[in-house]
Order: sequence, then structure tokens, then C-alpha cells
Amino acid sequence: MKNIAVLGTGMVGNAIGTKLIQLGYNVMMGSRSATNEKALAWEEANGANASAGTFEDAAKFGELIFNCTKGEITLEVFKMAGTENFKGKTIIDISNPLDFSQGMPPSLIPAYSNTNSLGEEIQKLLPEANVVKTLNIVNCEVMVDAKKSGGDPTMFISGNSAEAKAEVKEILQQFNWTDIIDLGDITTARGTEMMLPIWIRTWMATGNGYFAFKIVQ
Repeated sequence: MKNIAVLGTGMVGNAIGTKLIQLGYNVMMGSRSATNEKALAWEEANGANASAGTFEDAAKFGELIFNCTKGEITLEVFKMAGTENFKGKTIIDISNPLDFSQGMPPSLIPAYSNTNSLGEEIQKLLPEANVVKTLNIVNCEVMVDAKKSGGDPTMFISGNSAEAKAEVKEILQQFNWTDIIDLGDITTARGTEMMLPIWIRTWMATGNGYFAFKIVQ
């Protein structure tokens, strides 16, 4: 089983890290500080296969990396972790370029939308890593168990490396995703990141975050 790093200590990082522990992986949660309270609490709750450290510690530890950080700080986090520590590794990017500066609902950060994406910016920053965009279009509980959406939803993946995408598909299947569509290279992350405005407005309209998208064909 691979050693997996989870960058981020919020709800998404917690959900992803906990599910991976349940699946039998060794997981390190990374944050700005080795003494981050949320990371240490998660470590204590998840037993011997769980550990916590800095972003750099986690990047060195992980053979596979989950980026569960807020989009506005994602690039900063990768720089803090040491870009050299991602060489040759697969990065599963769940982040979204959301701007909450004007309150709810958030907008997309203009520099990372429409003709660009956060996924692409990560790939530019880490040219020797394999960035795969996925799971960013549902809430964290549906991420780790597709059935919590109430059906058999569709999940998209984007990335330049066929080998990395095959690796990510294996993880998605362990999260109960059975309908997976490969959109193509990392530029296709523009499309899935731009799904966030409709996801957020659907959640606000229904009061229910346990939903996902389905492609019917």
C-alpha cells in the first residue's frame, strides 16, 4: 500500500485522510506547523497508520499526494512544501479557485478561470509532477463515498499523464465511484472548476449538500 500525503487540515483533508486510513493506507496530514492542533487531533483519532507533520514533511512522505487546501493558498502551500519534493509523484488536486472576499456565494478567481485553471497553475509550478484534477465537484463526504449522493453519480478526471490517471481511478473506485469520465489533459480542469458556481447555488437553493452530477448518455 502506498504512503499517501494529505495537504490540508480542514473538513476535506479530514474526510479524505480518514477514509484512506480505513482503506489501509499509511497517511500523513500536512499543515504549516508540525504542532497543528487539527492535524494532531486527526492523528490521535486514526491510529498507528496516521501521522502529522509540516507540508514539507508530508510532501516527502507521500508517494501520492492529495491537495485539500483552499484554492487561494494552494500555490503557496506547494512552495512551502518544497517543489522538488513532488518530482515524479501523482498529485490529486481537489482544490477550487474560489474567492470569498465578497461573501457568499463566492466567485471564481479570474486569473484561474475560463482560460486557465488552478489545476493548470499547479502543473506549471510542478512540471515534473503529474497533476490529476478530480473530486472537486462534490462535498467531502460524497468525495469519499459516491453512494452518499443517493445514486450512481459521474466523476471527472483531468490530467496529462495516462499512468497517473489510471492510479487515481483506482482510488476513486475505492471511494465507490464507478462512472468515471476522463476529460483529457489538465486544461480540461477549467470545465470542472467552473462547475463550482452551480454546485454552490444548488446547495444554497436546496439546503442539501449530498448531491452530485450525472452524465446521461
